This record gives sequence, C-alpha cells and structure tokens, in this order.
Amino acid sequence: MPTKPSAEKTKKLSKTEQAKRISTRLPQFLDAVEPLYINHPLDDICEGNAFRVLVGCIISLRTKDEVTIPACERLFPKYDTPADFLKLSVEQVEQLIYPAGFYKTKARTILEACQVLIDTYGGQVPDTIEELMKLKGVGRKTANLVVGLGHRLPAICVDIHVHRICNRLGVLQTATPDETEFALRDHLPPVYWAKINKLMVLYGRDICRPIGAWCDVCTVTRFCDQIAVKNRKPLKK
Repeated sequence: MPTKPSAEKTKKLSKTEQAKRISTRLPQFLDAVEPLYINHPLDDICEGNAFRVLVGCIISLRTKDEVTIPACERLFPKYDTPADFLKLSVEQVEQLIYPAGFYKTKARTILEACQVLIDTYGGQVPDTIEELMKLKGVGRKTANLVVGLGHRLPAICVDIHVHRICNRLGVLQTATPDETEFALRDHLPPVYWAKINKLMVLYGRDICRPIGAWCDVCTVTRFCDQIAVKNRKPLKK
C-alpha cells in the first residue's frame, strides 16, 4: 500500500476543519476499533481504585505490559493503601516490581508518593490533575489516567501513542502530546474521553506501529490519511 504524503507536505488544517475531524472522523475510527479491545490492560487489576492506578502507572513508565501487569498482581491486593506500602523497605518494593525498567528509582518514587498522600491528603489519592501533578514522578499522562481510570471522572490521557496516531490519521496537527490533549478536550465528544487511550495504545501496539505499520492488514484505513507512515513490507499472499 503506497504511503500518503508526509506531514511536511500536507496542507495545514484550519481550526474549523480540525475541529470537524476530531468531532466526526475520530469517533468513527474509535467506534470501528473498539470491538477489538474490551478492557485497558490495568483495568481488571485496578478495579477503579485510584491508588492502584497511580502505582501501576509509575511502574509502567518505559516498561512493557508483560512486566507491569505481573508486578501489579504481586502487589495488589496485599499492599493496597499508602500505609501498606510504607511498611515495606525500598529493597522490598524493588523486589516486588523487578524487572520493571528503572525499578530502583520507581520503588523510591512510589514510597515518596505514599508518604505525601498520607501527610498531605489523608491517605487519599487526589482527583484533580493539578493536585496529582504535585506528586513526584506524576505528569499529565499519569494524572489523566488516575482521574479517568481510577476516579472515573472526565479525563483524556494522551501518551505518545494517542498523539502519534491522531496526527497520522490526519484529524489534527499538533507538535506535542499536551497540545493533542487540549485539542481533544475542545472537540472530542466526552463519551470517547475514557476510551481513546486504551484503544490507541493497544491498536498502536498491534497494528498502527510507529515504524513498520501494518497498513496492509488494517481494517480502518478509510478513516486514515496515513501521514508520514513507514509501512512494513506487506505479507505475501
């Protein structure tokens, strides 16, 4: 399948056209992809528990699901509150989350966050992005996921997959994940806010890969402009 023009040669979208594409074409793409994926990888483990989501997100940074999920299963429900974690030493947390990437740093970050949650928030996880981002190691991506997946409140978690695929689809033109988040907040119907991260992360892992995208087997190319796509070699039939 030929690659469409690169982002540099693509006509700049007007604000009106971008808003239209986010509000109409993007929901069509998400509706088409949704039947392929039921739950977020951490959804069954975290069960709407904001503390579990927070810890799971810290562990998951630069770590594959195949490592993150078993680590969470070792931790929960045995250690299910900030107070539970503070009974552990740094070394014990390191052992429980190993072999997550940067596991030594993450163990200290988790325990420091637990102490702040107890000292500042009465052991509860804040439900606003602003308060969550005061915790060490928590950026907008993690904060949005905790608010949305943990507290079940309106939030759009935009990581590199969401940012990359939205630009590849041609529904928006943004330079950073933060810019993508704010564009989506303005125009994506709220019913899709909680879904978009789950669907794009999993579809980006399976089909819409950063390099070697599987466009030849993708079933939703009708919604995609294939901006700056580097396709893999098609499967021989």
